[in-house]
Amino acid sequence: MKPLILGVGNILLGDEGIGVRIVQELEGRADLLAHFDIIDGGTCGMELLDEMAKREHLIIIDAVLANKAPGEIIILHDEQVPTFFSRKISPHQLGICDVLSALKLTEESPKHLCLIGIQPESLTSGIGLSATLQAAFPAIFTALEKQLADYGFHFHLMQE
Repeated sequence: MKPLILGVGNILLGDEGIGVRIVQELEGRADLLAHFDIIDGGTCGMELLDEMAKREHLIIIDAVLANKAPGEIIILHDEQVPTFFSRKISPHQLGICDVLSALKLTEESPKHLCLIGIQPESLTSGIGLSATLQAAFPAIFTALEKQLADYGFHFHLMQE
């Protein structure tokens, strides 16, 4: 089974949609799709159970409230991830936490789990990211490249 890169978030709440916007940038890349499953998880929760089950590698990209500067990235691994999702921005994060708990109960948890979290600047209603988060795309792709490399996958994600 391919590693999964899962972007989650609500695109109707400004920067809350950062995870979705990142995977939308990756979805058109045939070179990546040959090696990874790339999914726009939107605000889904338990609907993602089968997609997330039994993965060797799962990377989730999402907006997180981490008391950081807007656009700052935090990286969490394995057991740190469900704990962090319990401090939710929006209901989808509780859903992801529930999925991770269900996977643990059924012994289908990913062997390697990573959350690439981005501190939002604005969570107000509206479609579109703040200029701060748009400017953070290169840093987010760099963080994702590094995590993939740590897992043994070497890809250049930034489009020229």
